[in-house]
Amino acid sequence: MAEVAAIRHIRLTDFRSYASLNLELRGQPVVLSGPNGSGKTNLLEALSMLSAGRGMRRARLGEIARQNGRGGWTVTALLSGALDESQLGVGVEAGSPEKRVVRIDGASAPGPATLLEYLSFQWLTPAQDRLFMEGAAERRRFLDRMVLSHDPTHGKSAATYEKAMRQRTKLLEDLPRADQTLLGILERQMAEAGVAMAAARREMTSRLAAGADQLNNAAFPAADLALEGALEEALSVESAGDVEEAYEKRLKDGRWRDAAAGRALEGPHRSDLFVMHREKQQAARLCSTGEQKALLIGLVLANATAIAANDSRVPLILLLDEVAAHLDAHRRAALFDILHETGMQAFMTGTDADLFEAWGNRAEHLDVRDSTISGSL
Repeated sequence: MAEVAAIRHIRLTDFRSYASLNLELRGQPVVLSGPNGSGKTNLLEALSMLSAGRGMRRARLGEIARQNGRGGWTVTALLSGALDESQLGVGVEAGSPEKRVVRIDGASAPGPATLLEYLSFQWLTPAQDRLFMEGAAERRRFLDRMVLSHDPTHGKSAATYEKAMRQRTKLLEDLPRADQTLLGILERQMAEAGVAMAAARREMTSRLAAGADQLNNAAFPAADLALEGALEEALSVESAGDVEEAYEKRLKDGRWRDAAAGRALEGPHRSDLFVMHREKQQAARLCSTGEQKALLIGLVLANATAIAANDSRVPLILLLDEVAAHLDAHRRAALFDILHETGMQAFMTGTDADLFEAWGNRAEHLDVRDSTISGSL
């Protein structure tokens, strides 16, 4: 396996609880232990801002700046591989708290999507422990984050679709006087981008199935996946071109219906991911809390295994917040072994350093106290 690029340096300014941080790393997996409220999750969130989207907490950019700080914030990371290194930076200025500035090697970049050319992130947080019990939106975001680790263009498709859908919804408020030509253009954009999204999600479920087969670890049960959505289901039996044409026609025919509802009633924004415990043949939402956690981790590991097997050019960084808290010793050891085998860098948090003892010297252990980080005691 080729050497995987890793984050070797992190610098924060006025981010959440950090007035400043200048952290050198060895490129190994990183364990951050310390009491609640010490700044562990804030560091993971800072790293997650080096990606497309709103980060692992989905916070507004203006809410992230440190209280009593100067109003802006910055996150910079040095990504180092076998042959080269890149400095990636994001932040907002005090006068423009909702405008994210992106820099690559010191030069301005067009936007956050550019970062996907350098690295991608997958995260697990305690809030996701109820992923199989909550609404479909969270499962879509979870799956789409995985898709981005393989296909950076998925973010562009999603952005195009969302923008066209918002503009169409606004126009539909003025039926029948709305510009019919513009409506047709927007519906065509929705059809093209929406089918691309659905196709990418279908391909991702296939990758996850292959990754689960390669993983084949009893500590984390394999999952069978199904996508529930009109476009995804149509793509299983029709060509992408035919599905686009049919969806565009349904959008046109459904204008009055969507106008009355105030939103588009069909499309990839309403799709869902169905997950089943393979061995038990039981829906994930009906499994125990422990089994749901294991299934969730298993999906992340299946994706990591699939990426490692393909020697992806773009490294995947894992952000695992409180990942070990509800795992028994056997599953913790299995998790660390699998992560080690993938060669990927993972950042893990926990209140108890003993939970990560099985890592040994394969990981860098750091202690976090009052947003100050030092070598673990």
